Amino acid sequence: MDRHAWKLFLQRWSEEWRIAHPDEESDGEPWLGCPPATEDEVQALEARLGCVLPPSFREFLLVTNGWRHAGKFVWSLRGTEEIGWLTDLEPMWAEAYADWDEEDAEPAAARSLLISLEADAGVVYLDPGDVDERGEWAAYDVFSWTAMGPDRHGSFYEKVYDFYAGFHALDRPPCETQREWDAKVEDARLASLRGEVDRPLTVFAQAARFGRDRASFLHLQMRTLLREEDDDPFYRLLTNSDSRSWTLDEDLFAAHEQARRFGSGSTLQFLRDRGPQRVKHLLGRYQARRKEPGFRLCFGNPEFDVAAHAALDAGEDAWPLLRDALVHWRPLHEDHLAPIALLADPRAARLITPERGRELLATRRG
Repeated sequence: MDRHAWKLFLQRWSEEWRIAHPDEESDGEPWLGCPPATEDEVQALEARLGCVLPPSFREFLLVTNGWRHAGKFVWSLRGTEEIGWLTDLEPMWAEAYADWDEEDAEPAAARSLLISLEADAGVVYLDPGDVDERGEWAAYDVFSWTAMGPDRHGSFYEKVYDFYAGFHALDRPPCETQREWDAKVEDARLASLRGEVDRPLTVFAQAARFGRDRASFLHLQMRTLLREEDDDPFYRLLTNSDSRSWTLDEDLFAAHEQARRFGSGSTLQFLRDRGPQRVKHLLGRYQARRKEPGFRLCFGNPEFDVAAHAALDAGEDAWPLLRDALVHWRPLHEDHLAPIALLADPRAARLITPERGRELLATRRG
């Protein structure tokens, strides 16, 4: 990223931060950065370090010689006078993660450049031993309270963009960036119903990073049908006070019980015990239905439900009939993207492999 692009990006971030924190003291300017470093200051830093800085970080310093409120529990980044090697400035961190990279003769932490100034029991650093074809150094952050190792990104810019996304996910400023993501999510939702798979998956994943809960829910449905395992956002989605009110039917929960797990028990049990009242009521009604004589799972709208049950009753011919039944499927509400309720039936769960799940998603639906 060049100087001009950095300036535009950081200016936007600054303005959005002020929207999210209107009561914070301000000097009248929304800028979260510092005065830019001069070329002489950057060259002096490079001479002191004995190396040329990676391009995106060098250009960043020439726009702002330090940064405040980086997000994700990093409160400030260092300027040219404060940057130095991690082993010199914070040897405890270098020692603590010296054995993390077992396959690397010299662990990244032992050779890296410390660029964070203030953080919540954590550090951000750049690794000169991990360089790509553009000359960018890999960037890491690590926090002791996560009980996890360093989080790697391909460049300083990628790390800063991750911080920016994290700021949106945590603070959720009502701003143009959120509106842009919401528009992209709606476009991706319609594309998914037309049979696109990879582009909607990418859009939903990126939008979810920015705290767009609708994207998390849509992404969850696609990944569930693809039989992919991932951290489960379902409970957070339903209980987040900033989320829209989802119109969910009980059969989606039934599918969720079969398809996903929360710790050592089912997500369904977790929601039954600790979910909001409206979800508990929905689950209780579903559990009561299961005890009724002649109960059978409902896979969605009546036409699809009849066709899907007929397909599953067909034995060896079940898969082609189930695939053909998709022509009858209709979403039960605007955020119902895929027939994941099928996975509540063990027969369908065995039939729908990741490849077949992709085939279903690649079919025009609704």
